[in-house]
Amino acid sequence: MQTREVAWTRSSFCADTNCVELATVDGEILLRDSKVAEGGVLRFSRSEWDDFRTAVAAGEFTFQ
Repeated sequence: MQTREVAWTRSSFCADTNCVELATVDGEILLRDSKVAEGGVLRFSRSEWDDFRTAVAAGEFTFQ
């Protein structure tokens, strides 16, 4: 987002600069890579984000 100031929040598990950052803007959840702050931003509706979080908590994804 380069058209206005966005308040990004890093994961509490972040120990260095290799983190994901989240922001909420106009009801959307924005996600970006902290080491490429000017790079792309993924956008999710609140419903999409809630579904993703539910799926992660249920173990529907394998992370390596």
